[in-house]
Amino acid sequence: MDKKRILIVDDDPDLVETVSMMLESKGFATLPAYGGIEGLDKARKETPDLIVLDVMMPDKDGYTVCNELKKDPVLKEIPIILLTAIGDHITSTTYTLRGGMETFADDFFQKPVNTQSLVNRIEQLLK
Repeated sequence: MDKKRILIVDDDPDLVETVSMMLESKGFATLPAYGGIEGLDKARKETPDLIVLDVMMPDKDGYTVCNELKKDPVLKEIPIILLTAIGDHITSTTYTLRGGMETFADDFFQKPVNTQSLVNRIEQLLK
């Protein structure tokens, strides 16, 4: 059986590594990307089974990446989980929870991420 491939897009290398290690321990293959532009490129090249996507990134934010992916006829069916620290920064950011609801993401997780809950949700979305 082929391993399910999870693309992890976040500008925080520690988070990418932590989530990758947890997913690999559960038998998933992981594809790291350290920004929105790299994440889009990897999604188009690799066609992952699921994407974990940070919202606040300097080059291209997660809402934009999510909407571009969901408009792509080849990639639109890939489940996307957005990671957001917006709850902590709601007064100092232009990103909003409503902005997230206006995307076509399949789920949202607040940072800091409970990796076990995230893995459980990934397993549900891939069934």
